[in-house]
Amino acid sequence: MTERAQGSRLAARDLTLAYEDRTVVEGLDLAVPDGEVTIVIGPNACGKSTLLRALGRLLKPARGTVLLDGEDLARIPTRTIAKSLGLLPQTPVAPEAITVADLVARGRQPHQRWWQQWSEDDERAVADAMARTDTTALAERAVDELSGGQRQRVWIAMALAQETDLLLLDEPTTYLDIAHQVEVLDLVRRLNRERGRTVVAVLHDLNQAARYADHLVAMKAGRIVAQGRPADIVTADLVREVFGLQSVVVPDPVTGSPLVVPGRPWDTDAEDVGAEGAGAAAEDVGAEGAGAAAV
Repeated sequence: MTERAQGSRLAARDLTLAYEDRTVVEGLDLAVPDGEVTIVIGPNACGKSTLLRALGRLLKPARGTVLLDGEDLARIPTRTIAKSLGLLPQTPVAPEAITVADLVARGRQPHQRWWQQWSEDDERAVADAMARTDTTALAERAVDELSGGQRQRVWIAMALAQETDLLLLDEPTTYLDIAHQVEVLDLVRRLNRERGRTVVAVLHDLNQAARYADHLVAMKAGRIVAQGRPADIVTADLVREVFGLQSVVVPDPVTGSPLVVPGRPWDTDAEDVGAEGAGAAAEDVGAEGAGAAAV
């Protein structure tokens, strides 16, 4: 047995991930903090979703190891993993004509045995998951008839019904409008705070990540550039390094978390000013932002 990282049931050691001869993640070390919400951010094609797939044993490492409770994930029986670790991939596919209730119920499969196919605990878990994701009224609808946002909430319900201590979510707010995005992320926070779930999520929205993460992981080109508390690592320098974006970072007026404000948008007047004027404008924004951050 490999030694378990302190305070981390799920970890990666010297992890290299590749698709055939194309390396996507290289030499990555990560210890997911127990009982916290960890959010992975970074530009497109930086390896975020690939990392999550490896943590959920959907992708075999080219080198290195993913550890669950100190053991090599590749050596743990699938049913055992499914009782501890739930995964919502980026583009799940539902069986044709399956109803919402039946799909959510599939989250209970790891808990069933040949002598006990369905129990009161299963019924409770499914009902609770659907209530929390506002999908109860959709129970008898076919999944393939739903809107993109409704389908996403149904998939999240299935992951919740699995009732695992560790939950991996790959872009869970995809297809959702802003109201449902907030609902889903609030749900993730409640699961963590009220039930102690450890969550690892991939998000594209840096401000949402900074607002909801306890532990933030910033990736670029298959490597971790920075990780830690959002307030400790989200700076204009980090945003520029990871995303190539000029910005100002100020306190969120509601939560106090870092809020990234992009630099001045393009307009016809700015184009007329030319490169020199645009540079001066960027400097002005930086100066204003520094004052706002100081306040």
